[in-house]
Amino acid sequence: MKKDIHPNYQLVVFWDITSDYKFLSKSTMTSNETIEWEDGNTYPVIKVDVSAKSHPFFTGKKLVLDTTGRVEKFNRRVAKSKEMRNQN
Repeated sequence: MKKDIHPNYQLVVFWDITSDYKFLSKSTMTSNETIEWEDGNTYPVIKVDVSAKSHPFFTGKKLVLDTTGRVEKFNRRVAKSKEMRNQN
């Protein structure tokens, strides 16, 4: 392997802001922010929005959308459109 062309592979703390879950892993990502980990060492911290602790697929929590209101609104609009066509 050529020297000095590969990124630095180091320990990094990933922080899921949604669930306030932190885990230590290796990565080539870098950050100016650091955090002191449980072992007393300081590591760069990468903030993420979603991890296995907050993603609906892994947590089993499904997001329920209010589609009934949307369907009723659509049906009213279609009915109004049909009435207008019948009047002409």
